[in-house]
Amino acid sequence: MTTPLLSLQGITKRYPGVVANQDIALTLMPGQAHAVLGENGAGKSTLMKIIYGAVKPDEGVVHYNGQPVYIRNPQQARALGISMVFQHFSLFDTLTVAENVWLGLDKRLTLAEVTQRIRTKAAEYGLDIDPARPVHTLSVGEMQRVEIIRALLTQPQLLILDEPTSVLTPQAVEKLFVVLKKLVSEGCSLLYISHKLHEIRALCSACTVLRSGRVTGVCDPREESNASLSRLMIGAEPPALAHRASQPGAVVLAVNNLSLGSEDPFGMALSHLNLQVRAGEVVGIAGVSGNGQRELMFALSGEDTRADAAAIQIQGQSAAQLGPQARRSLGLHFLPEERLGRGAVPSLSLAHNMLLTRQEAVHASGWIDMPHLQRQAQGVIARFKVKAAGPQATAQSLSGGNLQKFIVGREIEARPRLFIVSQPTWGVDVGAAAQIRGEILALRDAGCAVLVVSEELDELFEISDRLYVMAKGALSPSMDRAQANVAQIGEWMSGLWPAPIQEDGHAQA
Repeated sequence: MTTPLLSLQGITKRYPGVVANQDIALTLMPGQAHAVLGENGAGKSTLMKIIYGAVKPDEGVVHYNGQPVYIRNPQQARALGISMVFQHFSLFDTLTVAENVWLGLDKRLTLAEVTQRIRTKAAEYGLDIDPARPVHTLSVGEMQRVEIIRALLTQPQLLILDEPTSVLTPQAVEKLFVVLKKLVSEGCSLLYISHKLHEIRALCSACTVLRSGRVTGVCDPREESNASLSRLMIGAEPPALAHRASQPGAVVLAVNNLSLGSEDPFGMALSHLNLQVRAGEVVGIAGVSGNGQRELMFALSGEDTRADAAAIQIQGQSAAQLGPQARRSLGLHFLPEERLGRGAVPSLSLAHNMLLTRQEAVHASGWIDMPHLQRQAQGVIARFKVKAAGPQATAQSLSGGNLQKFIVGREIEARPRLFIVSQPTWGVDVGAAAQIRGEILALRDAGCAVLVVSEELDELFEISDRLYVMAKGALSPSMDRAQANVAQIGEWMSGLWPAPIQEDGHAQA
């Protein structure tokens, strides 16, 4: 019989207040794509970090190529032929793409050689990226491409992918799957974490299911349906969304001919953007990462105040030159795509993270009412089923999906009149994604105006009433969701939408 490439027996990892992994067993064969499936907080990422040497197990044995190994650190893992693409990126913001990739490669290579290898690999796999760009100028989707390219350049024997497609477009996912299937055919093994069940069924021939840190089943996902995989993972199928036709009210957000030059040489300039979001509707913006979504979010949130005063109006008031706090007083709450670092302070407790956008617990004298903050945080934890040790747990101690649920809940519970959210269900399991989307629709039905930027087309079709497409710093005309289709959206992602009609009936040049 063929010797397994990787075999885990009795892997256990405990943290204060939680057992992340309990007596885990897993077998991975050479040239096999093996999925690890589980809801947020089930222990998937912890297990992958143990295999990669980033976390030390408390108990258990790891066999690699038939030999017992103790993987002390990621450097040793890479020497064994193990590479990992993390869900939360391990990139240095102040370095360029090429410099970040160079750090994990053979130091006998020059930076120029690494740069050329990046360009070659990016072109081969359709993962467009400029090696000279500083990482802090990249969108989340572009950072994901850097992580994937860096892993591929190590020519791994085992490639671990933790939510690799969470911020990739369907077209980019298709290209990535071509790459991954080619790697498997060449003998590379994959450990693949994803909450997208159709991806697991399309790519993987084996699946280990975790629930609350324990293995609850092993199956061939190709013989399962999305519904049966959901039942294995969360014990039930996610509830179906009830999307009723909207009854839009007054315009809450109006963007009028917004143009902004890029402050960053690698950024995207915004050109003559026009959009409206009305009370009681969800408006979606689709597009490939890096086409101006980041710059638009900065302009709408108040982080970039360079626009003309009339270019952004909230509740009929000019808001383009107001900061984030002043915009919150107009009813705007904003959820950035980067949950660690911008959506939450990693080292602070969940209670203290409430202060980022909720000021009710701060008295006029400047004193903070901590019991009030803790009650607020506990309310979010309970309502959104966040797996955390309590309000005192630090943001960085939560799994990615649970932190996302907490941040979404923090903003929704503030009862915004205008809610702008970027990538609302990135890295969130199917049950939690259904809950977040349901909460967004409930917010809409309560009269809130909601703007959603997402690279998940299925998500946008599920919750949006109207859609725009963003490409090359411009916005397409608005279209009703009922009249949109994937083929049209894909075509418009290249900027190929019809020119708007002038009053004389002719298309603009």
